[in-house]
Amino acid sequence: MNPEKLLGYQKRKRLVDVLFRSLFKLAGILSASMILFIFVFIVQKGISVFMPSYEGSLNILSFLSGFEWRADQGVYGVLFIIINTLVTAFLAMLIAFPISVLTALFIAKIAPKPLDTIFTTVIELLAAIPSVVYGVFASGVIVSWVDKMALTFGYTTFGGRSMLAVVILLAIMVIPTMTSLSIVAIKAVRPELEQASLALGASKTQTNFKVVLTSAKSGIFAGLILGLARAFGEATAVSMVAGNKSMGPTWNPFDITRTLTSTMLSGLKETTGLDYDVRFSVGIVLMITILISNFLIHKLKQKIGDEGK
Repeated sequence: MNPEKLLGYQKRKRLVDVLFRSLFKLAGILSASMILFIFVFIVQKGISVFMPSYEGSLNILSFLSGFEWRADQGVYGVLFIIINTLVTAFLAMLIAFPISVLTALFIAKIAPKPLDTIFTTVIELLAAIPSVVYGVFASGVIVSWVDKMALTFGYTTFGGRSMLAVVILLAIMVIPTMTSLSIVAIKAVRPELEQASLALGASKTQTNFKVVLTSAKSGIFAGLILGLARAFGEATAVSMVAGNKSMGPTWNPFDITRTLTSTMLSGLKETTGLDYDVRFSVGIVLMITILISNFLIHKLKQKIGDEGK
């Protein structure tokens, strides 16, 4: 290739690199801008109900510390709803997280190749099911299970709609997401680490639990964060089985409950006024709750990583 053609090729290559780099940067800026726009919009609408200029404005302290939500009486307290949301989400994680990690470990390291492919496909299909389908399943099947369980223990329920139904529903919904990410993280562990562990005399089971899972903890905790975010953010399916209790918090698993998302969804029949705008205030609380939860999970991951060294 003569020098002129080589120079022209290099210029075209640099131009293509600059063009694609600019496109990727533009895509990133647009994504960040949309997130920022949504955040600003929600914050602006949510804070407005506490301003003195707002007709029928709320007291922010009463809102954040209240244990009763009665839209018909103009009473909006969100503290008990925060507690209900945290309890249901973390109980769901308590059920779903170990199941997801063990399932991912089985698929990635133990199951034969044909079975691995079948299970992976099933997990991906479960992750793709719309939340409303899970809600229909929960309102037709899970509530029936819960109602029968309550009768066994001498309790009554509102047709099975309860905190326990919400917990089971959320656990079922987040398992596919966490399992998929855990499979990717486990398969990304370098084979040399496993071979070194086996060479030192560790069994296959010891290697899987002490080497593979430890090395894949970053991806596994990423799955936990996404699963928890889905549990916090699920609205439609949860509203079908929660019952939307007007006061609380709920400690009896067979009693109806209310979460932040079900509270936001229940007010969508309105389009203006306090009962509509206060849902944006609940949205701010939800975003802060998710942010703090993710921060705590990151801290837990770092602590586990430090102990493993």
